[in-house]
Formats: sequence, structure tokens, C-alpha cells
Amino acid sequence: MSQSIQIPKIDELAQELATIQQTGSKRIALLGSRHVPITHQHLIEMMSYALVLTGNRIITSGAGGTNSAAIRGAMRADASLLTVILPQSLDRQPRESQEQMQQVMHLVESPENDSLSLGEASALCNQEIVSRCQQLICFAFHDSQTLLKSCRDAEEQRKVVTLFYFD
Repeated sequence: MSQSIQIPKIDELAQELATIQQTGSKRIALLGSRHVPITHQHLIEMMSYALVLTGNRIITSGAGGTNSAAIRGAMRADASLLTVILPQSLDRQPRESQEQMQQVMHLVESPENDSLSLGEASALCNQEIVSRCQQLICFAFHDSQTLLKSCRDAEEQRKVVTLFYFD
């Protein structure tokens, strides 16, 4: 049984090369699963910290796990380079997330999604985050449908996507 290898198109390669070569700051979205081992959270926090120290802007959501780690790292480096977009109102977030969000300068709430399920609101939130970024770094499991769809959406918008799997 043969497997087909997908060969990137020339314009996709050119877009990736342009993003990699860009020396100025980028808008980088960091998204990922809530269910992340603490050691992985530390790595994500360090990555976020390093990305902000080098002048990049981080865009993420307000959930625990990956997003919380990204927020901690960005806040440690330079809070002004962090934007957090919530899937719903702040008061709909878990208490520990609300406490973290009170420190965020650029916080976008989405009260219009309060009547939706968290899954539906998260999907819309991820779409908004992807639309604002130049590059997406995502941490997911192979069955993380919402996150994987966000990666596909970003690729369709010709964003550079780096996807890490936990499993």
C-alpha cells in the first residue's frame, strides 16, 4: 500500500520563506489543549517568553493548560505584547483564569458567545485569533478536532503553521 506525499505549492513555500526571513516582529498565535502535563506547560511558557523577548506579539485564548502557559511567559517578558481573546465573557471563565486575565492589558471578551456551548465559542474564538496572526503555533492531540480545524483554517489563509502533537 503506497502513501501519497503532499508536495507544497510554490506560493506556499514562498510565504513560509518570507515569514521565516522576516526580521521584524510577528503576530504569533499560540493555541493548544487544556490538558497539558506540567513539564510541557513549562516548555510552552519558555517559548512564549522567548518569542516576546525577541519582539513578537503573542495572541492566545484564556483557557488553562497551553494558553495559560503562553500567557505566563508573555507576561513575564512584556505584557504589552500579549493579546488574549476569550471565547466568552470574562465571568464565564474559570476562577483561576479570571484571576490571570485581570493582569492582561489587551483582553478581548466575547459576550455575544455566552449563549453558545464552550466548544462552539472556542471554535469562533480560534477563528478570530487565526485571522489576527501571521503564524500559528499549536499544541494538540490527534483527536483535538477544534484545534486541528484551526490549523487547517490558518493554512488555507496561507499562515505558517507549526503543529506539535502531545500523543
